[in-house]
Amino acid sequence: MGRSITRLMAEVLFYHLERSRLEDVLPGLLQRTLDRGWRAMVKTPTDEMADALDAHLWTFSDDSFLPHGRGADEADQPVWLTSDDGEGTTREVLFLVGGADVSVETHSGFTRSVLLFDGSLAPQAREAWKAVKAAELEATYWRQNAGGKWEKAG
Repeated sequence: MGRSITRLMAEVLFYHLERSRLEDVLPGLLQRTLDRGWRAMVKTPTDEMADALDAHLWTFSDDSFLPHGRGADEADQPVWLTSDDGEGTTREVLFLVGGADVSVETHSGFTRSVLLFDGSLAPQAREAWKAVKAAELEATYWRQNAGGKWEKAG
């Protein structure tokens, strides 16, 4: 049984990766999520992508550590990487990356959902934006300015 649509989350943030790669942006967003005391789920379209992000999060910085995990130890991990739906997870923030499912139902049960997409996924992101707005969820669009700072654009 899927998450109840009546528990839809409060907001969906769309991050358009025009100047940075996912691997450069995701660790910072995850760290800010943890700094708020929230737990995160990162949903990928494939196990291979989840494995690649898992390896990247271990090595992205020499001077910091981002606690995360994959597989069966989900309950113990502040950041959980998966290609599954995460049914039954108790997380506040959902990150959808690499073209992971972005249906309105995907966002239910989370306080915040963050969709990170590049130009190749822009058509899918536009459809997700329309669906989120049609469901009367709060949606914001973020893009980087020339200096690399994220700015709310919609």
